[in-house]
Amino acid sequence: MNIYDFTLTTGKGQRISLGDYRGKVMLIVNTATGCGFTPHYEDIEALYEKYHESGLEVIDIPCNQFLNQAPGTDEEIQQFCTLNYHTQFAQMKKSDVNGENELPLYTYLKSKKGFGGFCDGPFTKILDDLLSKADPNYKLTPDIKWNFTKFIIDREGNVAARFEPTDGMEKVGECIKSLL
Repeated sequence: MNIYDFTLTTGKGQRISLGDYRGKVMLIVNTATGCGFTPHYEDIEALYEKYHESGLEVIDIPCNQFLNQAPGTDEEIQQFCTLNYHTQFAQMKKSDVNGENELPLYTYLKSKKGFGGFCDGPFTKILDDLLSKADPNYKLTPDIKWNFTKFIIDREGNVAARFEPTDGMEKVGECIKSLL
């Protein structure tokens, strides 16, 4: 298996193959419209606009698994993102990123880059407290811990990096720039 073997469904029901992005750098991110990290959309769109012509593709996968912070329909989520953040990148159908119904793509991504911990920031203690109550050993699993976890795929299809939502978007941008 490699990244190019996976297909996804857009919010409008169209099937796309990640093989169509062969030779591109991909940023794959699970998102939510009602999360404290939702403003990351602005930075992700800025990266897309800056680097798309150089080979960056963004794959946005809305997910409602973290405190029901993406409750809308696929159409409502797309409208929210377009209206509030002027997003132009590919948005997929709302999907699970953990558990029994997780997208096979996420099983693959997590097998390549596990959880490396949260960096210090204003949300770190909140997330740690919340996740520790649900599972005292949450740090030991590769599962996605929260909305806006980002995976960067290099031009050869390798999972180059995983960024947790607490990581600064400047780090994400530097990683993408280095791979382009």
